[in-house]
Amino acid sequence: MTHDPTHDLAHVVRFSEHGGPEVLEVVEEPMPVPGEGEVLVAVFATGLNPVESAIRRGDHPERWPVSFPSLQGRDLAGVVAATGPGVSSFSHGDEVMGFVDRGAHATHVLVPEAQLLTKPPELTWEVAGSLYVAGTTAWTAVEGLALTPSDTVVITAAAGGVGCLAAQFARMRGATVIGTSIETRFDFLRQFGVLPVEYGPDLAERVRPVAPGPITGFLDFLGGETDAAIALGVPRSRILTVLDWDAVQEEEAVKLYAGDVVALGRVAALVAARRARLPIADVFPLESVADAYRALDRREAPGKIVLGMRIVDYPGQRVHEPAIKEQDVTLGVSTPHQHMEVEEAVPPAILDGSVRRRRRNRDSGTSARP
Repeated sequence: MTHDPTHDLAHVVRFSEHGGPEVLEVVEEPMPVPGEGEVLVAVFATGLNPVESAIRRGDHPERWPVSFPSLQGRDLAGVVAATGPGVSSFSHGDEVMGFVDRGAHATHVLVPEAQLLTKPPELTWEVAGSLYVAGTTAWTAVEGLALTPSDTVVITAAAGGVGCLAAQFARMRGATVIGTSIETRFDFLRQFGVLPVEYGPDLAERVRPVAPGPITGFLDFLGGETDAAIALGVPRSRILTVLDWDAVQEEEAVKLYAGDVVALGRVAALVAARRARLPIADVFPLESVADAYRALDRREAPGKIVLGMRIVDYPGQRVHEPAIKEQDVTLGVSTPHQHMEVEEAVPPAILDGSVRRRRRNRDSGTSARP
């Protein structure tokens, strides 16, 4: 073991009963000690996902069993704080990203070595810490449909983290993408080459005039839209969902799951190379986890909502009301408009000391020392 942090305390998000975000609490616990094949990660960023709200509410307990007190969160990125016996791929101080089954919303998390990979330096902490569930689910969905330029696919909640990534992966394959969202996010979707339509009843009637041909695939990241897919004539084997267990039970749709660390590596490489983008909608400190989930549950955020452990201050930084919204600069702008890389609208909110020094030196006109 490279370090013994047992004298320290970790801060962990947990809940002791089913309910809304108000049941979440941040508690102190003894610092975890890594065992055989485990890595202790000091978390810098951890993303929120709708399935975590469903688990906390107690939706489908037969599918998502919970033992109280229960933890929240799967995605994470941070720095290796300690390693257990048998760990060979990582050492103290390495920058990593990955996932756990449950419990990523914490300052320190034990992660099996096989569920981590080295964080590409091109990825911000916010993106790296929220890429696993959204990225690998989107990747699995598009790979599963084997889309080609002759396909037209509908993606619900297309402005969300998994939806906008799935749209980009589908566009890489040449498919036409129709995405559902609230109307104020239409311009955001057009940046990714998506044909936007509004949420709500009679979705099939709004999709038909937009589609250039038959709908050959349907990715439901919102839940409850299987009837619209069937009405559009999509084969049931090509209707994929992440949340609608009832449709899966009735064999009207196929359940989607997140992928493995190999899929995460492929997605991370695409985002690092800027072939795909994962916008960050909001960044909240750990103690505001309930507010973060309230924002998530509104299902209006364009991109990912993230908890950050090392949020830094600089002129113009906003991490509370209003929260960071990197892509709002393009909302309401008539299209076509000048292309913008959505992650570059504001600087990252989570930085380490070296990056902070480089930014400060750059702003003051001095050069950073190596």
